[in-house]
Amino acid sequence: MQIDVCSEQHMSARPLDQQSIEDVLTKLATLKRVMHESDLHAAAEEVEQDVRRLNEKLVISNEQLAAANADLEAFSYSVAHDLRSPIRQIAGFSKILIEEYAAQLPAEARRYLNKVEQGAQQMGSLVDDLLHLSQVGRQALSLQITPLNSLVATALEVLQPECSGRNIEWRLDSLSSVACDRGLMKQALVNLLSNAIKYSRPRDPAVIEVGQTIMDGEQVIFIRDNGVGFDMKYADKLFGVFQRLHAASEFDGTGIGLATVERIIRKHGGRIWAQSERDRGTTFFFTAGSRNSAGA
Repeated sequence: MQIDVCSEQHMSARPLDQQSIEDVLTKLATLKRVMHESDLHAAAEEVEQDVRRLNEKLVISNEQLAAANADLEAFSYSVAHDLRSPIRQIAGFSKILIEEYAAQLPAEARRYLNKVEQGAQQMGSLVDDLLHLSQVGRQALSLQITPLNSLVATALEVLQPECSGRNIEWRLDSLSSVACDRGLMKQALVNLLSNAIKYSRPRDPAVIEVGQTIMDGEQVIFIRDNGVGFDMKYADKLFGVFQRLHAASEFDGTGIGLATVERIIRKHGGRIWAQSERDRGTTFFFTAGSRNSAGA
């Protein structure tokens, strides 16, 4: 009996039916999905490990930064504190020389001594402001619900000498109460109001407004003046230590007041910013932290 080889080969190589093709495709799709999920899982584990390593490095960096800042604050406090005594001596003895020996000194010598005394007084103010700035960072918050209007009134009493002889129109809106450290928040308001008084000096009348508004569901306090203003392209320097946007010959100051305000507000969990235009005045806005959100 002869075997039809061609017929047998033809039978073994017959085309797959539709169901068989679909089964094969399904198996291939399943295999690809498993391989893809396996690759994704491996990739996810690798990314997770990278994130974990970065977080560990970030924690270490934050700890090192916190330690460096603490050392810097301690150093600043120590230096500023140690400088107070010799600066006061320079200012005091210069004043004595001017008052008691002026008749025996030539005019040029008296002029030099006056400059020494003025420089010592300015340095004393600078050291005091540095100490205040350092103390803000070291001081623990003592939060209590405080009516802001009472703090504004207290701040204006402190600033009464700066207002003497000035024509200032005060616009004081009703402010709410906030959870804050009374002493620190009063200092922030004193600095902001003093800033408004100083830079509105060329205006007659000067107009200074204190009010509040709601921005993005958050309670925001603002202090607005019609003073000389500044160019907003320098706004990033506004809260830096020793940063000044006006010449010292135009407006006195140490360049630390707004840095102190920013640190106080940040310590409360809030933020501060400004809007201004040259010769059109300035408005400072600040929040006092999440505890004081609108409706809280």
